[in-house]
Amino acid sequence: MWRNSSFLTHSKQAIWQEGSLCAQHCLNNLLQGEYFSPVELSSIAHQLDEEERMRMAEGGVTSEDYRTFLQQPSGNMDDSGFFSIQVISNALKVWGLELILFNSPEYQRLRIDPINERSFICNYKEHWFTVRKLGKQWFNLNSLLTGPELISDTYLALFLAQLQQEGYSIFVVKGDLPDCEADQLLQMIRVQQMQRPKLIGEELAQLKEQRVQKTDLERVLEANDGSATLDEDEEDLQRALALSRQEIDMEDEEADLRRAIQLSMQGSSRSISQDTPHTSDTHLTSEELRKRREAYFEKQQQQQQQQQGPPGQLSQPCERPTTSSGALGSDPGDAMSEEDMLQAAVTMSLETVRNNFKSEGKK
Repeated sequence: MWRNSSFLTHSKQAIWQEGSLCAQHCLNNLLQGEYFSPVELSSIAHQLDEEERMRMAEGGVTSEDYRTFLQQPSGNMDDSGFFSIQVISNALKVWGLELILFNSPEYQRLRIDPINERSFICNYKEHWFTVRKLGKQWFNLNSLLTGPELISDTYLALFLAQLQQEGYSIFVVKGDLPDCEADQLLQMIRVQQMQRPKLIGEELAQLKEQRVQKTDLERVLEANDGSATLDEDEEDLQRALALSRQEIDMEDEEADLRRAIQLSMQGSSRSISQDTPHTSDTHLTSEELRKRREAYFEKQQQQQQQQQGPPGQLSQPCERPTTSSGALGSDPGDAMSEEDMLQAAVTMSLETVRNNFKSEGKK
């Protein structure tokens, strides 16, 4: 909420530009203003080095300890931008502020609740940062974070204890801090933090990872677009092949049906022409059969009248006349009816078709 607010100063450590100037950021975050520069802190460090040299010279400039001291690098600053606790302490004396070690026996005997203090300075190896109360709330003003971190009153003691377990040295800042705009505004309002800030390196790594994921996603989408086009073309080809196979199957079925009908017609014509005798006695038309039946019944009636004779004359049995045609001289029930002849013709045609199919299959 306050990350982009101008009333709360939160100096970020630009390691790639200024080196590890965390001591400078620590002091400026504590005082809430750009009060110290690297040049001013370096001047304090040189002053401390000179004071130490003068104390060592009191033992004699020709002594072994003095020559060894001159050969050693400064313990108050180095080329990376690190400054010692002595430099920070001397810088705060300008503002009437004093540093007391938090876990020292003298301070612990005072039994002061941390929430009743105003600020702390924390140090681990070469890193410094400030924890300060602004208004009625506590904030972690670590320059390695992307923004100030809100610390509740109930969590403050636990937070300091966790730092001690991690090896940090904690100093209580005693004295009146200079007035600042952030402290005045936060006396009237309270802020809420929806999302905790991240480490600067973690945020940069996350942004880099997001860019890499975005690039990979774009590549995947491009590849999927190409494969989707290929899949559509392949599906169209498969559909065309399936339709072609269906048309070929239909054509084959129609050709088989036409061939069967043709064979059936050929077989029927051959059976009628080859198997049926061309004689008037065995193959008669319906008109000829009707005329012959009429003639037969007329002849039978005449014979019955002749056998009866004149009235009073006894009738004599007579034999059934015979003719040269067995069909006419036989019993009427023996004569072939039209239905029998048609049934015989149909049966003969079907038998011929079956024989033709069998012969075709053998071929």
